[in-house]
Amino acid sequence: MEMGFLFMSGAYGDPKGFQIEKMVMKKAGWKLSEDRYFDPDPAQRRIAHKIYGLIAGCLIISPHGHVDPRLFSEERASFGTPVDLLIIPDHYVLSMLYSMGIPLESMGVQPLDGGKFETDHRKIWKTFAANYYLFLATPTRIWLDYVFYKVFEVDKKLSADTAEYVYDHIQAKLDSPEFQPRQLFTRFNIEVLCTTDAAYDALPYHKAIRMLDWKGDIRPTFRPDSVVNLLEPAWMENIKMLSNVTDIDIVSFTTYLLALEKQRSYFKTLGATATDLSAFSAFTTELGRDELERIFQNALHREVNGQDTALFTGRMLIEFARMSVEDGLVMQLHSGAYRNHNELVYKCFGPDKGGDIPMQANFTQNLHPLLNKFGNDPRLTLVLFSLDESTYTRELAPLAGHYSSIKLGPPWWFYDSLNGMNRYFNLMMETAGLYNTAGFNDDARTFPSIPARHDLWRRATSNFLAGLVVKHVIDESDAYEMALDMAYRQAKRVYRLD
Repeated sequence: MEMGFLFMSGAYGDPKGFQIEKMVMKKAGWKLSEDRYFDPDPAQRRIAHKIYGLIAGCLIISPHGHVDPRLFSEERASFGTPVDLLIIPDHYVLSMLYSMGIPLESMGVQPLDGGKFETDHRKIWKTFAANYYLFLATPTRIWLDYVFYKVFEVDKKLSADTAEYVYDHIQAKLDSPEFQPRQLFTRFNIEVLCTTDAAYDALPYHKAIRMLDWKGDIRPTFRPDSVVNLLEPAWMENIKMLSNVTDIDIVSFTTYLLALEKQRSYFKTLGATATDLSAFSAFTTELGRDELERIFQNALHREVNGQDTALFTGRMLIEFARMSVEDGLVMQLHSGAYRNHNELVYKCFGPDKGGDIPMQANFTQNLHPLLNKFGNDPRLTLVLFSLDESTYTRELAPLAGHYSSIKLGPPWWFYDSLNGMNRYFNLMMETAGLYNTAGFNDDARTFPSIPARHDLWRRATSNFLAGLVVKHVIDESDAYEMALDMAYRQAKRVYRLD
């Protein structure tokens, strides 16, 4: 698809003028502006550049993400094609294209029933390139432009006209030794990369990485969702895998807790410093052991309902807080997402296809039972994430501004964007303060997007702090220290990665 420009020479819509403008753009080439994301006010922009210059080269702390550890365990690991790397696994890309009527099958997503789907990756890429304009002004476009320009050194903007050129350029890079995952880990200046791993995972790739003559620091993160959500279709199978990996016969709630505690300890031996649970809500509740056992036994017999599932998860959040107090693992809680809202897409293609939608959340009341029990314990670090921005000022910032156990996670998912970050700074900082936040994590699924996401955060941070300087809220020396904390030091402290 060709798009015109309002500023093109000649009369509006004049093909000749349009062609002239296209020729000028091609001659000039394509690059990312060094002023990107900074305020147009020259005083603020000047200071933002100074702050950014201080933190741009900081090592990357990536304490939460979804990169496959297998990539780093093998001598030569392949990212596959540009489509394998940048399109099929990216729910941001898939969601936008699907919203515009482009079938997921045409983007290489295989239906669960084994139905037909596009396997020609060049054809998929051409469809993506022809529709790349759909992502203008979105964080996905910001990340991908960075990946194309900075990581793969593409010198032409992606479009239908340049699709073949960009595809071949990226594929050639992916096939080169310099683009092996371990080489990119070093090039990206990553100090620590944490993956997200199921509670029943034996972590073979993490074990293999530890045996390598390589200095990369890759750590697992304990993710128990699949053995906590009783309505998960594969819950029984997941419990069996947890039982097998721990050598504990899980026949009761007590043996279930023992297996979880043993597996958490195993994760720690491979460097884990955190756990992560994604729950429908932040609801917590005290529940008697007899009631817990009743619900658990019903689950073993696949006789569960929504009410019992909510009660069980609410009690397990308290149990996980207790475990974190005892074993020192940082507890992360993500809530506020209505998972798999599009039932047709979920049934046809499975989860993580862009069908998760933000929903209203409550933290003040829902977390009270947990905080009443463990919120004042200095051994607990509870990092909270929400997809409901209305809770930022009303609940999350005041909670973090009072309880020593709570830290606020960075803007997540739908709000991991330039405007989302700006709103986060404005809604959170005055009440919670910088040092009650958890710094930044990229939550990346595609490895090359990690530096792109950190660059956006660091530029947004620099611009925000520069605004405080020109308003005389802080001075430049304070801004430099805060910038280093927001870019690097705070995440390292909160996630105990020293």
